[in-house]
Amino acid sequence: MFVRIDPTSTVPLFEQVAASLRRSLADGSPAPGEQLPPARELAASLEINVHTVLRAYAVLRDEGLIDLRRRRGAVVLGGASAQARLAELVAELVREAKRAGVGLDELTGVLKEKYT
Repeated sequence: MFVRIDPTSTVPLFEQVAASLRRSLADGSPAPGEQLPPARELAASLEINVHTVLRAYAVLRDEGLIDLRRRRGAVVLGGASAQARLAELVAELVREAKRAGVGLDELTGVLKEKYT
């Protein structure tokens, strides 16, 4: 698994880490049941603060993609790849909408129109 960040980007580092991990999960690596690297190890390899990685892991936990347990670390949950891909696409859509100046109500309207 390869995690990439761009320190010059305006996207917060924790979001970059979470997005990179989502892409890896969507590609099936690591598989459900496998562990993600310990937060300290990943932070050291990326040369960022461990709390940044922990925040990214918390985002993925809140999205239902991983399970976080003390002493056990971050474990990929089953069915994570489809959820990860969808979460990444939604995050990208929201970023694009914000850049284009599209508000939440307008974006929601477009989604409802396209979903039917």
